[in-house]
Amino acid sequence: MAQVLLGENEHLESALRRFKRTVSQAGIFADIKKNNYFETPTEKRKRKEIARRKENRRFRRNKSNH
Repeated sequence: MAQVLLGENEHLESALRRFKRTVSQAGIFADIKKNNYFETPTEKRKRKEIARRKENRRFRRNKSNH
């Protein structure tokens, strides 16, 4: 569970920003979206294949720059 303690002189807006960042880094939004609807095994395979291609493309691009 994500938790943010409000500082003594801290504004609510800044605490809310920190909370949103903490929730995002914890992967809570991604987990909610993933479990929001049923995904067939075929859709899951396609999604993972696309993610793998994207990661490989990013890796090759970074490797060629160095």
